[in-house]
Amino acid sequence: MSDRQDLPVYLRPAFLCLFMLALTALKLWSAANAWFVEDEAYYRLWGQAPALSYYDHPPMIGWWAWAGQQLVGDTFLGTRLAVVLTSVLGSLALWRTALLLFDRRVAGWAVLFINASILVGVGSILATPDAPSVLFWGLTLWAMAELYRSQNANWWLAVGLFAGLGLLSKYSVLFLGVGIILWLLWARGARRWFFAWQLWAGGALALALFLPVLYWNHLHDWVSFYKQFGRAGRGDWTSKFIFEFLGALLGLINTLLAVPAILGSGRLGRRALGRDGGAALIILTVLPFLAYLVFHSLHARVQANWPAPLFPAFAIMAAVFVAYPNGWDAWWRRLSMAGIALGVAVAVVIQIHAVTPLTGTLARKDPTFQLRGWPEIGNEIRSIADRTGAAFIATTGYGLNAQLAYLFKDKLPVIQLNERIRYVMLPPPDPALFGKRGLYVTVERRDRIERLKEIYGDVKKIASLTRSVDGTFLEHIIVYELPGLPVLPLLPDEDD
Repeated sequence: MSDRQDLPVYLRPAFLCLFMLALTALKLWSAANAWFVEDEAYYRLWGQAPALSYYDHPPMIGWWAWAGQQLVGDTFLGTRLAVVLTSVLGSLALWRTALLLFDRRVAGWAVLFINASILVGVGSILATPDAPSVLFWGLTLWAMAELYRSQNANWWLAVGLFAGLGLLSKYSVLFLGVGIILWLLWARGARRWFFAWQLWAGGALALALFLPVLYWNHLHDWVSFYKQFGRAGRGDWTSKFIFEFLGALLGLINTLLAVPAILGSGRLGRRALGRDGGAALIILTVLPFLAYLVFHSLHARVQANWPAPLFPAFAIMAAVFVAYPNGWDAWWRRLSMAGIALGVAVAVVIQIHAVTPLTGTLARKDPTFQLRGWPEIGNEIRSIADRTGAAFIATTGYGLNAQLAYLFKDKLPVIQLNERIRYVMLPPPDPALFGKRGLYVTVERRDRIERLKEIYGDVKKIASLTRSVDGTFLEHIIVYELPGLPVLPLLPDEDD
């Protein structure tokens, strides 16, 4: 495709920069003011104690949270700061990738599409492992595009660097490595790279960067690998999740943009079959992970955030189709502009809603329900703790534990009595606490009081608190008073 100079204003770099600056300003505001979702509150704890790795995921999001907390404190923005700022870098890398493989027109559309997708447009303020995973997957793809365009073997070192950092973010980046191998085997002229020392040095660099995760898992009986890789193929074959997965994927791409992405993938797929290196790079780096997600959906539910690293490639697919739609130019561009406007509007509204709820009538169907009612719950539990003289708060779920840990930081220790592997990076609880009275706080639907009664004996329910938004019920939080015990009572692990 030729690089046309008659770019519309909205595809020019100057406009795209202003567009990204405006979105970033909004994200910084919402990141500084919106409460944590449960997982973010949990990863905030990782930032309090940087480690080589963690039970659930590799360490990158914990390191990012730590860096932000060093800059702006133990705050919402501190935990999220790196996520918001690096979303700009991700868009820049996407623009450059599309420019190298196609042209400025495709590059401009790709940046608009990625920021108008619901998952990235809204989710790019959330401090979860998906954020660094998306970034380093995209940077690896960019380095591959530079390699393809320049034929300079030294780019393999950058590929290894970014892929290794991706592996420090989330295990799903392994599928990107599979895609790169497929590209080497399939793309015209790519097999010669197997004889370049830089390819093997890049692979060694990626492995070296991943060594901290391997070492941590070695020290902890490979628990993280068992947790994550044990999901693959677990359960009986079923078709009930595949349509849920595909529907969620199309919706999170943004339905008006998903159709161009599908049509663009067909166009690139045909070129990839002809062994075109640029088209094959986009298609083959997507296929392994997408195939795994489809396979997983035939056994169990695929979480909505899992496909996030594929979204930059989806944006390029849509851009390829919309930039050159073969006779339907005006119609497809109008539809795509409407889809971009809709996606950006939804992102703006949801981020405002995350900070200041526009309505509470949706209750738990509202995707922001996890953010609601926590200061009020904290004040009520604080009053109960003062009245009873409680020395600590006990929980049995990591999400509630993390929310309470933020609410009671530097005031009362909050201790999860099960799944202690989640907290090996933190100092162990002070044994002296367990000779004193405490509170057991639990969400009603996950109450494990019967198990605690076997240990404590006399356990008294003292409050049922209501977490709500604008007066609309969300859930009951139950508070029990615990008598003192000489040791920490550990409960059998159970998924939260």
